[in-house]
Amino acid sequence: MRLAPTRRAVLLGLGASGLALAARAGEPAPQVSDAPPADAGTAAQRVPFHGPHQAGITTPRPENGILASFDVVAGSVDDLERMLRLLTDRARFLTGGGPVPDLDPVLPPAGSGLLGPVILPGNLTITVALGASLFDDRPWLAGLKPATLQRMARFPNDALDPALCHGDLSIQFCANLQDTNIHALRDIVKTLPEFLVLRWMVEGNVPPVVPDAKGATPSARNFLGFRDGSANPDSNDAALMDRIVWTHGAHEPDWAQGGSYQAARIIRNMVERWDRTALVEQERVFGRRKMTGAPLDGGPDATEQQVPDYAADPEGRVTDAESHIRLANPRDAESQKNLILRRPFNYSRGALKNGQLDQGLLFICWQADLEAGFIAVQNRLNGEPLEEYIKPIGGGYFFALPGVRDDADYLGRALVDAARRT
Repeated sequence: MRLAPTRRAVLLGLGASGLALAARAGEPAPQVSDAPPADAGTAAQRVPFHGPHQAGITTPRPENGILASFDVVAGSVDDLERMLRLLTDRARFLTGGGPVPDLDPVLPPAGSGLLGPVILPGNLTITVALGASLFDDRPWLAGLKPATLQRMARFPNDALDPALCHGDLSIQFCANLQDTNIHALRDIVKTLPEFLVLRWMVEGNVPPVVPDAKGATPSARNFLGFRDGSANPDSNDAALMDRIVWTHGAHEPDWAQGGSYQAARIIRNMVERWDRTALVEQERVFGRRKMTGAPLDGGPDATEQQVPDYAADPEGRVTDAESHIRLANPRDAESQKNLILRRPFNYSRGALKNGQLDQGLLFICWQADLEAGFIAVQNRLNGEPLEEYIKPIGGGYFFALPGVRDDADYLGRALVDAARRT
């Protein structure tokens, strides 16, 4: 009689077969010290640096991001120009990639070495934006501040840490690997110490999602377990982006045309309390199904793309009138001017002294008008039920400079020219 093989024998046999196949192919068996294998195509991905707008705003998010805020040391227009030229040169190289120069070994090396002797772009974008304090503290920039740029004010649910707020300049780094972002940040800190002093920074990521059967990729989940990005405006619709994201019109200074306002918020999630909250309450608070992202008035096959029908539910019996999605976007004619483009990242920063997890959302959004965009939306959200589970602790408002035309151009050239004229 022939006995059936045991599970252990099967697994041992599979392992032996795998090793034999590897040996036949001439491949060495993996070692514990081996680096995880990278994909050459992913490492070589490059986002164009030149264009009418900066990359990293309507560009699809890669998996990792860093938002860093700096104080600027610039006492004159000449200082500002030198800083912006140097910053542009480094951003152009880092996003394009190339070999690291060899220097005299008695000098510090040209790069940190974090990415090796050849910098691979890895989908890196570097987006530079200016804070209100850069204009307010320098008389030679008087009258040139973007129309709705202002210092971020405290909202009722905020517990803002001054060490995590504001700044003269922000740089958003986004790339496939976090090491690519860290390398770029360290390069800029090393290259521009005369002009930039790091004020605060937050690292984040976007969890990859397997595409569905039709090839579409759903929105990623935040640390509350809900899909974050549902109902975001179509970033591939150029006309829509012109209306929602890019600055335009006579109310803005000429130099600022084609830029965008950045609202950044570091929002801590009370995950321990949230995880002990009933599912029905979680879904009521958001106004969406947790697993699918579909609105609560959708059928069993609804997806996050389905538009909720508030007109059929005027009393909020299905989608609570104070749910997050209903307050953020009431979907009426008036609220169309308040649309924003969200581009957030999850962050996790260890544990607090009270033993709670320090996790949350690095919320970043872009808009053509800061007051009509984020500020109006946040004012509608003040007092929402979700506030029981979240606590904004930092962030700031910034204005992303228009893009760089070509190799002869640099970020902020039009601002510098305008400052010289005035």
